[in-house]
Amino acid sequence: WGRGALDMKSQVAAEIAAVLDLREGGWSPAAGELKVVVTADEEAGAVHGAKFLCEQHPEKVRCDMVVNEGGGEVIPFDGKRLYGVCVAEKGVFRFTLTAEGTAGHASIPRIGDNALLKLAPLIEAMGARQPSLESSPEPEAFLAAVGIPSEDLAVALARVRDLDPRFAVLFEPTLGVTISPTMVSASDKINVIPSRAQIKVDCRVPPGRDQAHAEAQIRSVLGTNGYGLAFDEMVIGNRSPSETELMGHIRNFVEQEDPGSLVFPTVLPGFTDSRWYREAFPECVAYGFFPQKAMDMYEAAPLIHGADERIPVEDLGFAARFFRDLAVKVL
Repeated sequence: WGRGALDMKSQVAAEIAAVLDLREGGWSPAAGELKVVVTADEEAGAVHGAKFLCEQHPEKVRCDMVVNEGGGEVIPFDGKRLYGVCVAEKGVFRFTLTAEGTAGHASIPRIGDNALLKLAPLIEAMGARQPSLESSPEPEAFLAAVGIPSEDLAVALARVRDLDPRFAVLFEPTLGVTISPTMVSASDKINVIPSRAQIKVDCRVPPGRDQAHAEAQIRSVLGTNGYGLAFDEMVIGNRSPSETELMGHIRNFVEQEDPGSLVFPTVLPGFTDSRWYREAFPECVAYGFFPQKAMDMYEAAPLIHGADERIPVEDLGFAARFFRDLAVKVL
């Protein structure tokens, strides 16, 4: 119980417990190696962690399979119990919007040209709607798993929302580019009309999509005039194949532990270190799967990065069994 318990001290603990149990039982791989790679800066760009290791010391972390964070909590939906396996992460294309004006004394509002006011329509536009919905393999897989036609994504999303509005909030960002304004800066002095104002925007883009695609979707919401747009960070998202030996092992484990449940591939709206392994080792299958069934996703998701982050002890054991059994099966 406490900050970091879910994201992701719990998974580290379960992985270490699995390895210790294997070692204490006298197990060793018949072929290959079992590696536990623990780094601390995934939230800060992985420049000293997974990215650094994959780029500068690939021989230390080279692997055929990676099981990372990003999926695994049970999802109750329309009478079913679902387990998502994160096979892909969206790309990160954060950008800055800039408006220009003319400075002046704030006691005389019309003496200057207030750049901050020019940002208001952009903020309103981003609040009013997101870029258009886009099809991709992972959302399509979910819709197929729950029997919702996917020909019209707007209709499909509305159906998901009707069945469970909680899940719709989490599902919608997987259906295309998202833009979320998070920071604003303007004048350094309260009595000076700003000549320049800026908004920082967090933008996430479906796997494989590039800057040109991101910019086109952004401008479809904001229009093309009246502001400057500059990308501050650009990381193209990637994915692993959905139908693999590793996916088969996950399905078998879930069926054994929670009979009748469904397993489906997902794309994470956020970001994990799996991306660096896929890029460095093209044949590597990197999934996010930390199974939990005592605490469902609706209870767990709002706790992450909060003071009351927590995980049931039984879910630690549940996950540790998965990691232990998986190592024995693949090695």
